[in-house]
Amino acid sequence: MTRLGFLLDSESCIGCHACTVACKAEHDVPLGVNRTWVKYIETGTFPDVNRHFSVMRCNHCDDAPCISICPTNALFRADNGVVDFDDENCIGCKGCMNACPYDAIYINPVTNTANKCNFCNHRIEQDLEPSCVVVCPTHAIKVADLDNPSDTITELIAQSDTAVRAPEQNTRPKVHYRGADAASLDPLRTAIAPDGMIWADTTAQHPTAVPGEHGVEARTAYTTAHQMTWKAKVSSYLVTKAVAAGVMMVAALLVLLGHGGEQAVVGVAPAVTAGVFLALTGVLLVGDLRQPSRFYYLITRANRRSWLVKGAVVLGAFAAVSAAWFIAGVVGSVGALQGLAAPAALLGLATAGYTAFLFAQCEGRDLWQSPLVLPTLLAQAVVAGGAGYAVMELAADGPDPVAVQWVLLAGLLATAVLVAAEVLGRGTPHVEAAVAAMTRGRYARQFWLGGVVLGLAAPAVLVAVSLAADAGSWLAAVAGISAVVGMWCYEDSFVRAGQSVPLS
Repeated sequence: MTRLGFLLDSESCIGCHACTVACKAEHDVPLGVNRTWVKYIETGTFPDVNRHFSVMRCNHCDDAPCISICPTNALFRADNGVVDFDDENCIGCKGCMNACPYDAIYINPVTNTANKCNFCNHRIEQDLEPSCVVVCPTHAIKVADLDNPSDTITELIAQSDTAVRAPEQNTRPKVHYRGADAASLDPLRTAIAPDGMIWADTTAQHPTAVPGEHGVEARTAYTTAHQMTWKAKVSSYLVTKAVAAGVMMVAALLVLLGHGGEQAVVGVAPAVTAGVFLALTGVLLVGDLRQPSRFYYLITRANRRSWLVKGAVVLGAFAAVSAAWFIAGVVGSVGALQGLAAPAALLGLATAGYTAFLFAQCEGRDLWQSPLVLPTLLAQAVVAGGAGYAVMELAADGPDPVAVQWVLLAGLLATAVLVAAEVLGRGTPHVEAAVAAMTRGRYARQFWLGGVVLGLAAPAVLVAVSLAADAGSWLAAVAGISAVVGMWCYEDSFVRAGQSVPLS
């Protein structure tokens, strides 16, 4: 059996970019993106300064998270161990880009599909070497058959002091570096120019980069920029499905409390609200795809290991139960609502929480790996449910407004505790860098003013006042609206901060 990998000899690399150019020519790679590129770092202080070169690319991992998360099997493992891709299957969900710990995948601006180094597999199948190997003037790029212990390059890897990038991710990468400076393989250990240009003069560095740590003092002089992939649409989808899930969960609670006979507010309104927000969720999800016309591939070409696929199944099942709830409410069947209460609550929890497992498959984003993500999403669904009902009660008197307000307050308090634990806890350098970006950096104002003040503190005070003074439903409705707007601010800062940490 063949299991191909690379040995990249940084001691021999002269930084000529021939590999980058050959790769672009071989695969018609557009401007602005790269399958392979050369990273320059500088160590030391003037006049004792050294420049080091490292070739960056897909690591063709033995445990490739990009394959697991890809919902349509567009990324797959070839028989020779190479992680290859099929443009015809890709829907442009960008999940693979967040799953990759190496910034190796990009969206091709011409095809709107995910591309990366595929080891020039079309050449390998013809017994030819990859184009980068052919053009390298110093033979710094070498192909190894890692399953063949007598292979010359495999022996060299075994005998040399080689390193791999991000070994803590446990992806078992098959790109080995010989003679690479440690700072070149860990982007948090270098200062980096904002534009990545080779002659840029900068003292800026990432919040967790510590010059001199482990004897390393370096700056990145040249690298390739990587764009943020999941933005406002993903943040909004987290909120819309929280509202849909939350109102049905509160409706189920009200049925269990004996209010199933309240046809309009318990039987009809929550199902309609859930339907509207589920529809918005679907629009956001499809709209965020780079190939939205292929969205049905989630069903026809599904990779059942992907939580994008599992999430679509959960959303479909929740929509079906919500539709059944609506019918039961229209005909006034209290017994049917009682029978649907448990499935509605459970599927509401699944709808709110499945994204935690999707984020967990995004192994390149350490912030999203936190065990607090799931309980936070569930607590936010409780907040959204209480908020939704508080607003609905402005149009029609609810059966138990005090219970709804207590639900909203409990959700706010639980969310506050979980967010505080996330912010104050310790984690990997990538986690701490992301938390720093969220609380002290680029997203701090949005997090504190939007997520904390508008989303948690203000609505909690308003609900508490409403409960203490029996101020009426309008105050709770204002609190609910504030909580949902603030929830979006928090989610958007969380989603963006998680992607703000450089991986290459």
